[in-house]
Amino acid sequence: MAGSEAAQVRLEPDGGMTVNLGPQPPSTHGVLRLMVQLDGEYVRSCEPVIGYLHRGLERMFEARPYRQLVPFTDRLDYLASLNCNLAMSQAIERLGSVAVPERAQYIRVILCELNRLASHLVFFGTFAQDVGATTAFLYAFRERERILDLLEAMTGARLTYNWIRPGGVPADLPEGFAEGVLSFVRDLLKELPLYDRLLTNNPIFRMRTEGVGVISRDVAVAFGASGPVARGSGLSYDIRKTEPYEVYDRLDFDVPVYDEGDCMARYRVRMDEMCQSARILEQCFRDLPEGDIATKMPKVFRPPAGDAYSRTESPRGELSVYMRSDGSPNPQRVHVRAPSFVHLSMLPCLLRGVKLADVIAILGSLDTVLGEVDR
Repeated sequence: MAGSEAAQVRLEPDGGMTVNLGPQPPSTHGVLRLMVQLDGEYVRSCEPVIGYLHRGLERMFEARPYRQLVPFTDRLDYLASLNCNLAMSQAIERLGSVAVPERAQYIRVILCELNRLASHLVFFGTFAQDVGATTAFLYAFRERERILDLLEAMTGARLTYNWIRPGGVPADLPEGFAEGVLSFVRDLLKELPLYDRLLTNNPIFRMRTEGVGVISRDVAVAFGASGPVARGSGLSYDIRKTEPYEVYDRLDFDVPVYDEGDCMARYRVRMDEMCQSARILEQCFRDLPEGDIATKMPKVFRPPAGDAYSRTESPRGELSVYMRSDGSPNPQRVHVRAPSFVHLSMLPCLLRGVKLADVIAILGSLDTVLGEVDR
């Protein structure tokens, strides 16, 4: 179905019906369509339909020089653009054996953790709205606005940053940036208990999320789930710990894990991760060394023939980039491993037998961004 037909309901011969959720965004960051077959208010089957945001980004990567690739990554997971910048930059650096100065590595971690906080705050606000709570959205975006102000002071942008570059970062921390971040962190840690009183302990919210959309540990492993989705199913798997990059191996933080596997568990993981990101930021500013912020890169970068793989932990899970070089100024092959794509593939088995009202809660708990799904 397309256009106006997408909103139609088709009656099935056996008394069921097929309903299209979308292709407007139903509780998700991007354009998604779910073809849902119903038996009364229960879901018989669900078929996700993606591709509405497809732009051929991987082919665009392959048609441009290495140093022009980073701006395109802002359009992947556009709620965590800096994490995407980092994944691409690391792949290029590993391909060309480029060493990144220590100070630049700390700055990269600072920026990525700020972006993680901003992304999780969007999840907190929009997930609350999905299940009928509106006040939390206002609190979440109040805090997120402070993060965006800080990132704007650093990068000049509020969403698509193009700031983490191959070799390091293009400029040092602006005056007052450290004080601004630490002040925000202190205020956020005071606000998080309020969020728990406002939403986490709300009986209606708990009824809508506890025991709903359960993903067992075995199913999470079988589908290759990662990030908060995997950790909400009992998997203690965080690339920042299992395969550290930048300076994460020098930082002390915990990996929140819950065994229930339901919407509430995935929600709790993200809320706990905000506390851990705050810990990371405090340590980074405490240990931030002096020194260079970038390694000088040639204007035309020609890494030797070979391939490289960059694994990073984005707010949604494992965001990785595979890159192959044939010695020319352009990469021969680039592939992005997007966590949202993996998690959306779980929906057909995850939604079978649930009530229609729970579909939005389950989808919201996965926290997908369609920009990295369609690419």
